[in-house]
Order: sequence, then C-alpha cells, then structure tokens
Amino acid sequence: MPFLVVIMVWTGVHRGFVVRAYYENNHSVIATQRAFRIHFGIPRTEYIPSANTIKFWIRQLEETGSTLSGLGHGAPRTVRTPENVQLVRESIEQSPRRSARKHAVALGISDRSLRILHEDLSFHPYKLMLVQELHATDYDNRKNLCQQILLRIPPTSTFFCSDEAHFHLSGTVNKQNFRYWAANNPRQLHE
Repeated sequence: MPFLVVIMVWTGVHRGFVVRAYYENNHSVIATQRAFRIHFGIPRTEYIPSANTIKFWIRQLEETGSTLSGLGHGAPRTVRTPENVQLVRESIEQSPRRSARKHAVALGISDRSLRILHEDLSFHPYKLMLVQELHATDYDNRKNLCQQILLRIPPTSTFFCSDEAHFHLSGTVNKQNFRYWAANNPRQLHE
C-alpha cells in the first residue's frame, strides 16, 4: 500500500517559535503543536512539525546551540586549509613552469585538489609562445616583401601560408603542452 511522505521546510521563525513554546508549555510536545497551529493560523488539515521533529530541534539546540542539523555532511574539506593554500602558492611561485601534476605529487595532494587551489589563488596557465622581436627596420622590410609577393603571384593563383614552426638545434619543436602558472600574464622575453 503506497503512502505519502511530506517533507516540509521550516524557517528559522517556525523553529524559534517551537523552541519557545516547548519550554513555555513545560516540555509538552502536544501543547507546542497546538500553540504552533494557533500562532501561525494553520488549519487542522495542514501539516505542522511532528513530535519527532520538535524533539530533534530541541535536542539539537541543547547539544549545539542551534536548531539546524549539522552543517557538515560527508568528509570534511581538508584541501582549502590556510597551510595548503600557502604551500601551493609558494610552490607555484618557486617553479611556475612545473606542471600541475608534478606540483601535486611534490606536495602530496591529489591533482583535483591542486586544481581547486589553483582556481582559489587565481592562477591561470599561460602558454609561452616564441615570437621574434621586431626592430624599426623590420616593419619596412615586411611591407616591401608583401608588395613583392603580390607582384610575383598571379591574382588567380592560390597562395598557401601555414603557421610557422620553430625547430631548435637541440631537437625540441613541440611547445603545445608547456604552461606557465601565474596570476598575471608573465610576458617573458625569450633570449
């Protein structure tokens, strides 16, 4: 046989009145329910706090000083302690080019926890790009080269340009996975 489960959300005003009425009526739950119904103008067909709810609120008040149930459900949040925040800040400032995963291993916390602290500290990954420094004469040279290309290539032909690649003598090419963690763009100059 199915039955109806009703979950009511009682405000602080409701809870406060129940506590006061409970103590004024010599710890009588039934007298508290009657006073609640009269005070808030609730008809007999409507729901009021049950006896178990009233007893729970009173027990909570006597144990914790509040009628609210314990705020912490589940595991405590231990990642955002001031010590961890300071450790992560110092580690990133000391070696901003190290990956988030290596920071997490070095500090002994999980990858996800470190990423949460990155967000709290407003650190963002900046991709360092190799760009060529332009001098005053370079602007004229670039303009002249563009004009020469336009003169040499027929207007109906296709001219294909791709992104430039940097090949170093050491053999390194790929800079796609390199990130620099900082609160602001570092704008470093690569010599």
